[in-house]
Amino acid sequence: MAANCLQQFLKESRQNPLLFVLDDVWSGSESLLEKFDQFQFSNYKILVTSRFAFPRFGSSYHLAPLNDEDAMVLFHRSASLEDKSSSYDDLSRKIIKRCKGCPLAIALVGRSLRGQPIEIWQKRVVEWCKGSSILDSDKDLLACLQSSLDALDNEKAIIKECFLDLGSFPEDQRIAAAALIDMWAELYGLDEEILTIANLHELTARSLANLVDTRHEREADGYYTEHFVTQHDMLRELAIHQASQDPIEHRKRLFINICGDKLPKWWTEQKYQAIKARLLSISTDGAFSAKWPNMQAPEAEVLVLNFQTKNYALPEFVEKTDKLKVLILKNYGLLPAELDNFELLGSLSNLKRIRLERISIPSISKVLKQLKSLQKISFFMCDIGQGFVQILDALPNLMELNIDYCHDLVQLPANLCDLVHLKKLSITNCHKLSVLPADIGKLVNLEVLRLRSCADLLELPGSIRNLKVLKFLDISDCFSIKELPEDIGAMCSMEKINMSQCSRLKELPASVMDLKQLNEVMCDEETKTLWERFLPFLTNIRIKVIKEDINLNWLNKLPP
Repeated sequence: MAANCLQQFLKESRQNPLLFVLDDVWSGSESLLEKFDQFQFSNYKILVTSRFAFPRFGSSYHLAPLNDEDAMVLFHRSASLEDKSSSYDDLSRKIIKRCKGCPLAIALVGRSLRGQPIEIWQKRVVEWCKGSSILDSDKDLLACLQSSLDALDNEKAIIKECFLDLGSFPEDQRIAAAALIDMWAELYGLDEEILTIANLHELTARSLANLVDTRHEREADGYYTEHFVTQHDMLRELAIHQASQDPIEHRKRLFINICGDKLPKWWTEQKYQAIKARLLSISTDGAFSAKWPNMQAPEAEVLVLNFQTKNYALPEFVEKTDKLKVLILKNYGLLPAELDNFELLGSLSNLKRIRLERISIPSISKVLKQLKSLQKISFFMCDIGQGFVQILDALPNLMELNIDYCHDLVQLPANLCDLVHLKKLSITNCHKLSVLPADIGKLVNLEVLRLRSCADLLELPGSIRNLKVLKFLDISDCFSIKELPEDIGAMCSMEKINMSQCSRLKELPASVMDLKQLNEVMCDEETKTLWERFLPFLTNIRIKVIKEDINLNWLNKLPP
């Protein structure tokens, strides 16, 4: 009825330009938007404001946080400060800084302080400086943000769990999507990478996080080392607040943030015999130097350790986390860190995945014990040095090896070829890598080989022809490769090749005609011409041309 009346109104008003605003539209309102979309009038526009994206109805515009000037204007209006602003200026600036440009927080905090004595303002700021959450002091803000989570409680329960896990990482830092892939594979059975990325898109559509892809015009291929998640601090606080409602010993996820050497009192006093968290995150800053107290975490399946110091020791209690499946070590310092106590992992029979970021590999290679259960290990911006041989010897059952942005990697050790269970080998943005092991063909179970952006890589070994089950080969941005192995056609399972920006590659071997399973080649305009004479013999092939991105704005998004 209302829609009919509105349509009649629009017909009567169609002579005049009209802007129709639908404010605070919630998910599930698509049928309402469809009714408006049916109105075919040339001189009116509809503006929808929402926490949720509605991709069916056009592109979305995501508002940036307010700058300091606009934030101050909004706060002054919300707190009615017109007559006494000068005496409250310093407090106002501190409050604005705490709200991080979030209009909702600024407006609600301002409203809650309107008409209050200056001592109440001062108390609020003091509480925040001591580490209190803004959500503890402003219940209206909490209720407003909480409503976005409440909408996930039923059919989107897994999305809510994923949102809460984002509290595992420090504020104002990007979260590697690859780390979340490892976490959620073991916590929620999301064993396909695309399922994690789909959940992150869902969180982005609900304005609960922001998924950032730093690739420059590159096709998706199921590898997400250049995807990151960002989140407004207010939403991070919401995740931590929500996860902290149960008593410490009963929480499903436990986040411990340590400033300097100030450890939580409950931990130093050994208040609890054991904690039940499946996800345990411990974050320390650059001033941390304390000795780890004991902790019993028998149910922990994922351990996230965030730190900033040049030297870092694994907590000794790790040795007894018998159910641990995932270990993520993230160094936020500028240089790779030296690690101690890595030998403690040798007792963990369920450990499947390790992710190391900005770690000095030689510091762990000499003490690492056999990790027979480990299936996947990832090195991101690590100092490889001379320690790789010992590392690989300790991982006999490894199935996936990822090496990204490790700039001192020049060649891979020969014992890499002894990892006969390996299914995925990804080496990206290792610009000094120039040589692959001659016997790489011994990796008879390898299905995916990525050598993306290895600018100094000169050639692929001839033994690559023995990779009979390899389905995907990525040599994109390998500028130095001049030719492919003559017998590359023996790779009978090959389905997809990415060879874009291989500018020195001038000819393909005739054996590519034998790649009968090949159905997709990703390349640029120049390398496309190399395939044209083989197209009559490769009837199922699809050539996908990737245009070179000459806009270098993507460089600003590279990992810090």
